[in-house]
Amino acid sequence: MRTLLLLTLLAAATAAAQSKKVVVMGMSEAQVEELRKTKPANVKIVRIENPRTSTDVVAIVADSPDGSSRASKLMQETADADAIIGAPSREVLAAAKNLKWLQITSAGVFPYLHPEIVDSDIVMTNAKTLSSAAIADHGFGMLLALTRKLNHFIAVRPNEEWQRGNFNLEELEGKTALIIGTGGIGSHVARRAKAFGMSTIGVDPKEFPPRQSFDRMVYPDRLDDVVPEADVVFLCVPHTKESEGMFGAGRFEKLKRGSYFIALSRGKIYSQAGLIKALDSKRLAGAGVDVTDPEPLPKGNPLWKFDNIVITPHVATQGNLGTPLRIELYKDNIARFAAGEPLRNVVDKQKGY
Repeated sequence: MRTLLLLTLLAAATAAAQSKKVVVMGMSEAQVEELRKTKPANVKIVRIENPRTSTDVVAIVADSPDGSSRASKLMQETADADAIIGAPSREVLAAAKNLKWLQITSAGVFPYLHPEIVDSDIVMTNAKTLSSAAIADHGFGMLLALTRKLNHFIAVRPNEEWQRGNFNLEELEGKTALIIGTGGIGSHVARRAKAFGMSTIGVDPKEFPPRQSFDRMVYPDRLDDVVPEADVVFLCVPHTKESEGMFGAGRFEKLKRGSYFIALSRGKIYSQAGLIKALDSKRLAGAGVDVTDPEPLPKGNPLWKFDNIVITPHVATQGNLGTPLRIELYKDNIARFAAGEPLRNVVDKQKGY
């Protein structure tokens, strides 16, 4: 029995010490060098420039000595990779026959939840919470631009005219924020809302202990009950099969007149037609959207015509903290993967977050 135990421990130690290949996609050479500085001795890191879409397989300019394209090089390197850090296409994932760990570079993983990945033993991790502070700041920047009419003042500044008047400016003190999705983004939004003197209602399928930043929590099946209470809705929920379309046209009609809508997570979660109607009918006092469906938002789309909407091109994640935090996460997970230890930010592939 003792001999068997020793053999088992020896086998486990040997497996952990085996060389592991990690393919990193879409990161700069400087960022990858940062990963290499602290990588375990049994880890080989290979950097590949990331084709933006699977249709670039033929179009990418050749960059390797033998004239093969980046996409071909990517497929070759991932064929025997133990791990991938990046945003791989389905074709790349299909080629990665030895894959054991997939680190997605965004918080949202819906585009990567292919049946062959979901039903496999591949461990998927994501970048949740790393940009939450930046996204929450962005959301409040949009809201303040609308409530303080900064969008108007910025637009007329080139006229060099000092014209005072009653612009119906609003304060946030005493207003109610309905925060749909109370994870990394939602919790940061709630903290900021409380600092502005707002009441906060959180909507989430998870059981949460009482939080200082939320005055009340409800499950998604009670969303219709709390939508009419909201002065501002912050959409922070991840994109899953369950959340897609959850803020439909009917829910826009339940919003109180003069409220605001801020979309920070994914465009497929809300009805664009419902948003357009709510703006057109003046039910909404304004809206801020960093995410739309489709993206990019096409020219001629009705959303562009409203002067009480702030539209940004899915840039809310940008900030000076996100990249260092991301690098630290990758470093830690590479070390954990090499040692056979549990990884951080593991995704429940069945739930999609």
